[in-house]
Amino acid sequence: MTNEVIAAIATPPGRGGIGVVRISGPRLEAMLRALVNHKVAPRRATRADVFNADGGVIDQGLVLYFPAPHSYTGEDVIELQGHGGPVVLQLLLKRCLELGARVAEPGEFTKRAFLNDKLDLAQAESVADLIDASTAEAARCALRSLQGEFSRRIDAMVQALIELRMLVEATLDFPEEDVEFLEQAKAHVRLEHIRSQLTQILVASHQGSLLREGIHAVIAGEPNVGKSSLMNCLAGEDLAIVTDIPGTTRDAIRQTINVHGVPLHIIDTAGLREPRDPVEKIGISKTWGAIAQADLVLWVSDATRPVTMTADPALAASLPAGVPQLKVVNKIDLAGIRPQRRTLPEGDEVAVSAKTGAGIDLLQTAMLEAVGWGGSNGGVFMARERHLHALQTAAQHLELAVTRANALEVFAEELRLAQNALAGITGAFTADDLLGEIFSHFCIGK
Repeated sequence: MTNEVIAAIATPPGRGGIGVVRISGPRLEAMLRALVNHKVAPRRATRADVFNADGGVIDQGLVLYFPAPHSYTGEDVIELQGHGGPVVLQLLLKRCLELGARVAEPGEFTKRAFLNDKLDLAQAESVADLIDASTAEAARCALRSLQGEFSRRIDAMVQALIELRMLVEATLDFPEEDVEFLEQAKAHVRLEHIRSQLTQILVASHQGSLLREGIHAVIAGEPNVGKSSLMNCLAGEDLAIVTDIPGTTRDAIRQTINVHGVPLHIIDTAGLREPRDPVEKIGISKTWGAIAQADLVLWVSDATRPVTMTADPALAASLPAGVPQLKVVNKIDLAGIRPQRRTLPEGDEVAVSAKTGAGIDLLQTAMLEAVGWGGSNGGVFMARERHLHALQTAAQHLELAVTRANALEVFAEELRLAQNALAGITGAFTADDLLGEIFSHFCIGK
């Protein structure tokens, strides 16, 4: 536990009805008396004046005092809840600094909660994910992780690996007794059970990663096939200019929408063709840059112009390998085609009308399925890239353990490496530089 006292404004910048200044550190009773000159019962909201050094009143509001260890950070914590004007809050913070506190770094309150064993690292990260959640489903998944569901699943696998390693180590320590510990204890059955559990968590974590990061979908195609109209239809508002003039869209237009609880980051791009002028050339270059970073490409064609139904071979060859693609046949209202979704040898195709909205529901479902979204069903974990990497690393070591089961020393080492990878998710094995990177992205005051 550090001896430093930290303080920060915990509410967003700007004006509001209520503002909060949070303080955390050891032995804050003296600071509390200097701030309010009033007896404050632990864990009870107390109405009080907050005083400056000259005895003048800075603000009037509620004061809460949480003595260690029963607080968010595990240290003494004071919260000053006053009026939400920026000047008032700065004066309150300045008074805390005069009394010996320093300004908290981003995420430092939650970092102290982790270091004082109030939260594990996965739970600490879910605090930021809950704050940053852009959909209700993302918020629910982040809350499940904050409540420890993800951590409990990881801890259960770590414990199972520890027990399996104990059997292997016993076999290595007493080879002369020729006791077939592994066979008697069904060690290989246990290993397969751990691998099965890990596979399930990987699937759930990938789904959570989609909720956290969202899906980056690029609308691409030749000029004047209705890309901007499709963008407006998906977004539910007129974001992009729509005209009959080819090449109207010169720069990428971005919008985030909610599709069945999943954030969808849509990018409308310039039509792909040989550029007619330097400005269009820049727009087309940006289109290819967006496609290179995409999770999904919607290749739009015009149902009234059969020539656009098949992508130019040179364009098709330039599309990045491995990026899911959907063919979207637009303007079916003009071609007399009904909305439908078809599975073709070259991939799925959805017929829509961006003008009337026909088939858009089919397109939304197809987009989610194309990137692997299977629905949350209450079992999705809000996973970060480092969680997925750790899970994949553990899966690789367990797979190697299966193939090297006859070499017990190697078998034992692969189990150890898998355990360490999983334990890193909850912070049992975590480098200080990783902690700094994680908490630096938190809000100040949290």
